[in-house]
Amino acid sequence: MEFEEAVRRRRMVRHFAKRSVSPKALARIMELVQHAPSAGFSQGSGFVVVTRPAMKKKIGALQGETGYVGAGFHHWISEAPVDIIACVSEKIYHDRYNEADKLDEDGKEIEWPTPYWFFDIGAGCMIILLAAVDSGLAAAFSGVVDPPAMKKLAGIPDHFHPVGVISIGYPAKDKRSPSLKRGHKPSEQIVHYEHW
Repeated sequence: MEFEEAVRRRRMVRHFAKRSVSPKALARIMELVQHAPSAGFSQGSGFVVVTRPAMKKKIGALQGETGYVGAGFHHWISEAPVDIIACVSEKIYHDRYNEADKLDEDGKEIEWPTPYWFFDIGAGCMIILLAAVDSGLAAAFSGVVDPPAMKKLAGIPDHFHPVGVISIGYPAKDKRSPSLKRGHKPSEQIVHYEHW
């Protein structure tokens, strides 16, 4: 698939067919995510890939899936063949930027004007979403609403923060988000050349 087509076809699909994702396709997606940006090549992202039905059901419950169902959506988190819990460790970034080649001229860690670990995990999530489309699959992202509970459920180390769950599978007819009625803003409201 051409890159532009994958980008244009990507959307949050909230219903999946009862069809498994091949281990080869899943391995390819998870290999591609390792090419996400990483400040200082800190590589502070981590992913928990879940395929067991009982565990997906628990993840769906933590993610408030019943609320989505009450709004007319499907059990899209627990029904997806694959759920990927995306996590990031701020600690790994601080550790990396305390190494000799990253210290500032005073021998100290840089001041972080932006928490770039969140940029990096977001970029990784987008690679997963696009790689799923490129593989003929569909995906949706849901933000983790109870990080401590998700960490406990999935055995995520203390220094990692779970930011979201990406559900992947073959698309089925789904209810689209009512937010889509807003449409895309005109390009000139988003893109500014030379100056805002």
